[in-house]
Amino acid sequence: MSAKTLNSLVCVALLAGCTTIYEVPIETQLTPKLDISKFQRVLIAGFVSGGSEDVDANIETARLLRSQLRRNSELEVIDADVMPLLEIADEQLGGAERDAPAVPDGFAAAESNRADTEPDEDTEQLGVDDRMTEEELEAYEPIFANIGFWRDLGEEYQNPLILTGTVYFSPHQRSGVVTSEREVYDSFGRRRTAPVRTYRDRRGFVLSPKFIFIDGETGATVYTERHREEILYDVSRNTPALSSYFELMDRLLPSVLGAFSTQSIRGTRTLLR
Repeated sequence: MSAKTLNSLVCVALLAGCTTIYEVPIETQLTPKLDISKFQRVLIAGFVSGGSEDVDANIETARLLRSQLRRNSELEVIDADVMPLLEIADEQLGGAERDAPAVPDGFAAAESNRADTEPDEDTEQLGVDDRMTEEELEAYEPIFANIGFWRDLGEEYQNPLILTGTVYFSPHQRSGVVTSEREVYDSFGRRRTAPVRTYRDRRGFVLSPKFIFIDGETGATVYTERHREEILYDVSRNTPALSSYFELMDRLLPSVLGAFSTQSIRGTRTLLR
C-alpha cells in the first residue's frame, strides 16, 4: 500500500471518529392536482367497465374509492347506488346500431341467410372470446361529454364533485426471459447466489383505468387521469382475479387520492456534524 493511500485512509478514519451523524425527519407537502375548494361532497357515480367477467370492475372500483375517500378526504362521500354506466352509455349511443356496418340495399336478406346457414370456422375451432377490448371500451366515452346528463345528476345530489370514468381489467399473458437468484457453491464449498436467466410463460392481469372528475354544477370535465398497471405470475401460480385487482389498485390509489387533498411525503435526511 502506498504512503498516499495510507494517509487518505488515516484521514477518513479520523474524520469519522470526530463526526456525529444526525437523522433529521422531513415532511414535504404535495400540491393537490385540482382545486376542490368549491365542493363539499363527492359522488362516485360508477364506471364504464370491461374485460374480465370474474371481477365487476364498476362495483369494486366504486366501493374501493368510497372507502378510501371516507378516510383520506374532507369531502362528504355520497352514499348512492353505483350507476350501470355501460348500459346507460349504450342507450345514449343508440345500442348495437352504433357499430352496425352499412349494408347496401338488396344484400341484407342474403347476408342474414348466409349467417344462419354457414358456421364460422374461427368460432368452431378456437371458441368465442366475448370480452370487451380496450378499444371497444373507448367507444363508450362520449357519455362523459354529455354535459346535460352530468348536470342533471349533479343537481340531484346538490352539485357535488363527480368521479367517474372507465376501468379495463383483463387477463394478460406474456412470455420472456426472467432473471431469478439461485444458490450455488464454489470449489471450496462457499455458498453464494448467482443470477439465472430462464425463458418462461407468465400470466396475470392488466388494469387500465381512466378517472374523470366532473363538476356537478356545470356538467363539465375538470380533470382526467389515466393509469395502466400490470402484474404477471408464473403459470404454475393460481392467483384469484379479485386479489390481483386489489393489488393493482393499491399501486395507483395514492395518485388518485392526491387529486382530493394535499399529500405528505415523509422521509429523513442525514446531517454530519
